[in-house]
Amino acid sequence: MSGRRGRIPKSRPRAHRDHRRRGVAGRDEPLVLERLVPYRIAVLANLLTLGAAQPLARRFSLATREWRIVAVLGEGPPVSSAELARRIGAGERRTSRAVANLVRRGLADRRPEAFDARRMLVELSRKGRALYRRAVAHALAQERALLAALTPVERRTLGAVLAKLQREAVAMLERAAGPATEGEDA
Repeated sequence: MSGRRGRIPKSRPRAHRDHRRRGVAGRDEPLVLERLVPYRIAVLANLLTLGAAQPLARRFSLATREWRIVAVLGEGPPVSSAELARRIGAGERRTSRAVANLVRRGLADRRPEAFDARRMLVELSRKGRALYRRAVAHALAQERALLAALTPVERRTLGAVLAKLQREAVAMLERAAGPATEGEDA
């Protein structure tokens, strides 16, 4: 013990630590990134986005975020940039820049809300609606090609599972945010 007293044992470098997570039965399991559901969903989403974005960019000169905005505007009434950001899952600044680009290109228009002129709503222009119809046909063809790999039962199951995971992800996000504090909008 001489010379070693009071020494704190060296821990392994972070990169060499055995990362573990708790399993269903409470046992430690090694973390295998390729099996982690959020990781797999993120990778799939990136692959699908790249697969959709490149043809949309070539055919319609639309960036991914612009296409998402066009899709949201094409399926519903005019909305604010903040609502667009929420619906496409992007930041308000980037969404606002994408909207400005669509307006500059004549694909979207901004107009004041009827009951609050300070609030601007975004809607597709006539040119934007025509582009939306063409782009939707392309997007639906891509979806059909992707889903052709699944049986009808698998497609229904996938839809139900995705909806359930999305609801739980929203609930987790709300729980993480915590309750609204006094003076904050709930």
